[in-house]
Parts: sequence; C-alpha cells; structure tokens
Amino acid sequence: MKVIAFNGSARQNGNTSILIRHVLEPLAQAGMATEVVALAGARLRGCTACMQCFAKRDGRCAVEDDGLNDGIAKMLAADAIVLGSPTYFADVSAEMKALIDRAGMVAKANGDMLRRKVGAAVVAVRRAGAIHAFDSINHFFLISQMVIPGSSYWNVGIGLDKGDVSSDTEGLETMKTLGRNMAWLLQKIHA
Repeated sequence: MKVIAFNGSARQNGNTSILIRHVLEPLAQAGMATEVVALAGARLRGCTACMQCFAKRDGRCAVEDDGLNDGIAKMLAADAIVLGSPTYFADVSAEMKALIDRAGMVAKANGDMLRRKVGAAVVAVRRAGAIHAFDSINHFFLISQMVIPGSSYWNVGIGLDKGDVSSDTEGLETMKTLGRNMAWLLQKIHA
C-alpha cells in the first residue's frame, strides 16, 4: 500500500513537515510505502474555471506548467492521501488551496476518481485558526467521497518558529495515533 503526503508549507522542513513525518512513521512501520511532496516553490496557482477537465475527462488539469498533474497522478496511485498545511489567516496556504481546488475539480470531472481512498488532514498553527484550516482540507476529502480516520484529538500541532511543534507532546502523539489509525483502516479496507 502507498501513502502520499503533500506538505503545503513554504518551509520544506518546518513544523508541517515534522507533523507529517509523525503521521507517516507508523504507516511505514506497518510496511506501507510513504512519500512526501513539498509544494514549496511549486508556484501552483488556483483553478482558472476553464472547465477543460470536464470536457476532456482525462484525469488531468488543463494547466500543464506547474506540476499539479504530477501530484494528481501520485494521488491516483496512492491508497491514502495526507494533506498538511500551516495555518495562514485561519485557512490553508495558497499552494494547498490550489491543490485542493484543482485536484478536486479534476476528480469530480472524472467520476470522483479519489473515491474511497483514505484522507487525513494535518495542520500546524501558532495559536488559532487551525480548525478552519483542518475543515477546509476535510471538506475536500468528504466531497471527494474519501474515508477520513480519526485520532485522539484534532490533527493539529502548535508551534510558531521552525521546529517548535517538536515540543507539542500532545500534538505529536495525535499525529502518531492518526498514523496508526490510518494503517489499521487501510489494512481493513484492503483485507
């Protein structure tokens, strides 16, 4: 089984990355292949509403110059998708929003092609706004007909400066529990 994680942070090895790694660790221990894709520097832009994904129905976005289609292909090849984002003004980063909007449109245009994959949101936050960012990611999973596992708390880690989430013991344990629950769910689905 394969789990693909997308890090929507501008910092490739910052707090969001640390949280994602804690989710993926139990999945790797369960024998699952894991991969992290950093959206930093990808220069993803939002959906242009050209509707070509509905006209062509080829599993691709018509915008070809920013790597989003590579991300969509990785989503299709995976059994589970982790989307991680820092909290920017009480929501996900612009890169994560572009990924959600465009991958979501392509998925809808192609018969809900992400249906029944497992999806998990991971959010890094300084203080407040994380639940809205968490909801934004989960709305993508839910409208895509994906399955969302729970954890021991909301999948949020607290930290401002790079590496601060490493001191958030509860947040890190929440991520590990999420990873264990994802592994269990994937094993049940694919039994």
